[in-house]
Amino acid sequence: MRSAEIYYQEILAGILTETDEGYFIFRYDEQYVLQYPKKFLTFTMPVSKFSYREKYLFSFFEGLIPEGWLLDVAKEHYKINPNDRMGLLLACCQNCIGAVSVKAIEQTNE
Repeated sequence: MRSAEIYYQEILAGILTETDEGYFIFRYDEQYVLQYPKKFLTFTMPVSKFSYREKYLFSFFEGLIPEGWLLDVAKEHYKINPNDRMGLLLACCQNCIGAVSVKAIEQTNE
């Protein structure tokens, strides 16, 4: 399982998780829901206390991943399979252009 903190203008907006079964779950942070109920990341995922779950990476997060020659550079540099969308998101989207950034959550062996 891999997870990332999703920030909106340096405010923790929520957590994105890829489960071991291959599903993607996004959940807004409780404090974010209370303090910023109108500051959604995308129209397709309004601020909610409930989780969003999809079989594929949410299109909003897909849109953060580089394309074209920049994707080729990222794949070569990080040695990531282009089909590993979560891996590319975690490796390439810490300093995105725009208000949203992604910070990998380190996995612990429990």
